[in-house]
Amino acid sequence: MHSMNAKPLSRQHGITLIESLVAIVVAALGILGILGVQMRTLTDTQTSVRRAQAIRLIEDLSERMKVNPNSLLGLTGYASGYDSKAKDYASANCSKTACAPEEQAAYDLKEWKTTVEQTLPLGQASTFLAPGETDEANRRQLGVIIAWRENERDISDADDKKTFKENIDASKFLQADGSFSAGTDDDNACPEGFTCHLQYLPVSARCAPYGNTLYCS
Repeated sequence: MHSMNAKPLSRQHGITLIESLVAIVVAALGILGILGVQMRTLTDTQTSVRRAQAIRLIEDLSERMKVNPNSLLGLTGYASGYDSKAKDYASANCSKTACAPEEQAAYDLKEWKTTVEQTLPLGQASTFLAPGETDEANRRQLGVIIAWRENERDISDADDKKTFKENIDASKFLQADGSFSAGTDDDNACPEGFTCHLQYLPVSARCAPYGNTLYCS
């Protein structure tokens, strides 16, 4: 009886190590993909938060004008371009002393623009008379546009970048043909590289009894 000597199999080395490396690479790619989605979500969330802050700031200016009984008659005093910063307004402290109508408007703008600059990144604002209202005696609206910088993704393609900016720019109107038109004149347009929010504030008259009549400012 002959004994059969089994021929030893050649051992293979390194298979487990290669499999581990492949698994690590796949896991790393998955983690990077998740991080990319999270960063995109965070950026979009910040854009929504900034826009909500801009809307609240515009509401703040509206409330200030409602408190001022002469805001409608002195509407031109609330017009202020991007170049006018909060530090440029040297006015009395109208919260402690009585102020003339033009002083109250300057005080409101100083306090409001200070809040805009401190709340939004590189925040700036422009307030202007509504372009459609040309009759001085019948002006009823004040245009307000707030601009700020966003941490946006880098888009190299000019057409894609233009489309992306127009989709998040709330200072333009969408036309029936799909194009966008500016909601302001060139002097108050959204600055290059900024995200903007535009809103028109209706300014109402303040009325109070005066003798036997009702006086409206």
